[in-house]
Amino acid sequence: MKSKIWLSSPHIGSNELLYVNEAFATNWIAPLGPHVNTFEQGLQLQTNTSHAAALSSGTSAIHLALILLGVKAGDIVFCQSMTFSASANPIAYQGAIPVFIDSERDTWNMDPALLKISLEEAKQNEKLPKAIVPVHLYGMPAKMKEILSIANEYGVPVIEDAAEALGSNIDNKPCGSFGEFGVLSFNGNKIITTSGGGALLSKNAEMIEKARFLATQARDSAPHYQHSHIGYNYRMSNVLAGIGRGQLEVLSDRVKARRNNFERYKKYFSKHNYAGFTIKFQEAPSGYYSNRWLTCILVDPAFNNGLTREVIRLSLEEENIESRPLWKPMHQQPIFANSKAYLNGVSDRLFEDGLCLPSGSNLTDEEFDRIFESLDNLFAKYQNS
Repeated sequence: MKSKIWLSSPHIGSNELLYVNEAFATNWIAPLGPHVNTFEQGLQLQTNTSHAAALSSGTSAIHLALILLGVKAGDIVFCQSMTFSASANPIAYQGAIPVFIDSERDTWNMDPALLKISLEEAKQNEKLPKAIVPVHLYGMPAKMKEILSIANEYGVPVIEDAAEALGSNIDNKPCGSFGEFGVLSFNGNKIITTSGGGALLSKNAEMIEKARFLATQARDSAPHYQHSHIGYNYRMSNVLAGIGRGQLEVLSDRVKARRNNFERYKKYFSKHNYAGFTIKFQEAPSGYYSNRWLTCILVDPAFNNGLTREVIRLSLEEENIESRPLWKPMHQQPIFANSKAYLNGVSDRLFEDGLCLPSGSNLTDEEFDRIFESLDNLFAKYQNS
């Protein structure tokens, strides 16, 4: 069998093992330690935020942000529908009620126009949400200026899910620095990884200090174990933070490689577009800089001789090449089937026609040759159909 080409595999540099070995050599194996502190400082510099808490996952970061904003059972939280479930699940952890907002066509992220409509309706019903959770899909920044302007008009704080967007920016302002809180993920498939991990960002020092307190089981200052609040085991270990330190050092290289992947795919598909096919991409508006964590395409069978994204996915799978449909919107998920949603059809269409292509920063020329050969054979079949 041919070797597996992964959608987005980890890409380790040269210093990660050095820092991990340092943790072992100094016996800083227990949670927290100097690597955690240094990693947090690096994240602050990278995202131009004042404070950062390194955590066990991006999901835990969203959960803590909701807690810090006072979200409780029965409260409403607006969330982007086109996203991974980790954006919405913490709302359910709190017993709160998610309301899903559809996407706009430009960035595929939360539609400011629908957000405005939903907030106005919520105001009229005297049920404004406690928070709004937009997401930067696949590294593409959401329309944060518009979203923040609308959110501020109604006095609702924004939790910015930048789990996929470390290294992305709008007019040089880093993703993760726009909202009341920013959220990052360092899962194994992200642009940099700590194996598993995440971070909560904020300009508010008091909020981040509270996040650290809650993330370490909310242990009170006492010689014995005493707890006056419900806490969580959400802090990142010193060992994993050592991996993160090494990964941060190569972040710019990883972003460059992912963006080069995007350009390589664009160049490849352009020749087929001239041949009567119409493959579309997630394009960046003016002033938007995407890290291109994943390169994603739209394949409308009406403009591609009946070719669908599922045919492409299965064809690549036969060659042991991993690709994946775009996120299934939250309003289509069985677990959220009864949730209110403001829809315009965009995310439904994105899910129907969208495909994520292999996008790792460690893809080789030989692997690209395999991907393109498989696609060439498929296009040839549909060219003649």
